[in-house]
Amino acid sequence: MAPLIASIPSPSRGALELGPISIHAYGLMLLLAIAAAIALTGIRWTRRGGDWDLVFRVAVWGVAAGIVGARAYHVVTSWEEVPDVWWGPLAVWKGGLGVWGGILFGTIAGLIVVRQAGVSMRRFMDATAPGLLLAQAVGRWGNWWNQELYGRPTDAAWGLEIDPEHRLPGYLLDTTFHPTFLYESLYALLGVGFLLLVDRLFRIRPPALFALYVAYYTAGRVFIEELRIDPAHEFAGLRLNTWVAGVLFVLAAGFFVYWQFIRPRSHPEPEELERPRPQEGRAMAIPKGRVRGSR
Repeated sequence: MAPLIASIPSPSRGALELGPISIHAYGLMLLLAIAAAIALTGIRWTRRGGDWDLVFRVAVWGVAAGIVGARAYHVVTSWEEVPDVWWGPLAVWKGGLGVWGGILFGTIAGLIVVRQAGVSMRRFMDATAPGLLLAQAVGRWGNWWNQELYGRPTDAAWGLEIDPEHRLPGYLLDTTFHPTFLYESLYALLGVGFLLLVDRLFRIRPPALFALYVAYYTAGRVFIEELRIDPAHEFAGLRLNTWVAGVLFVLAAGFFVYWQFIRPRSHPEPEELERPRPQEGRAMAIPKGRVRGSR
């Protein structure tokens, strides 16, 4: 009996035509990813006593800085893929965004906004962790539209069809490949549920949940990177992004273990459990039991 699903088709075009308006699907997926992150982060932050205004301000500056950082990372690490025109480094609509640079720049910009607001950066980091992973799950579907990232050839039923013009040299006769975008998206979605469950069942010392998010994502990214066949700089036989993911995993996992399990032994009254300072003269109700974040 033939399989019901022979392969996963790729879109024939990377843009949606609405009359005279052409909407790049890659950019649309980025917008949906941002909206998903804002929604989940806003819900979690307001439940901790914060407000939506701070979430929106962090989103504006964090997204702007994140796009700059993501593009800068790609330009620096994959300069040979940048279009050879003066506007090449700015051509975000052609793809080429490095998640590492986006997270770094976006996190720095967001923390500056949070610090200026006078609230706990650690608590806000933990509030955003599941939302960031959700954004990565949604945003990866942009690579389905532009057929930019895929893995080794495969005959599996879930193999991704790649048009001839998007196939890499040496793979022109292959038709279906590992859908790495799908693997990463599903892995990230599972991670969102995992982080929410951990945060609900255990007393997490901020920013340990954010560290757990980094460790979880990078662990899966190591596996996914080794499936990819697109050109990449290598060191000691491993792709550059594999090294980055591996180093970040060790650092994040080590910090999580230390902060969550080792440090409390010498600090029995962790500062994240102290009563947060009310902002702008407004008193803040502190629920019984587990204390949530400040405004």
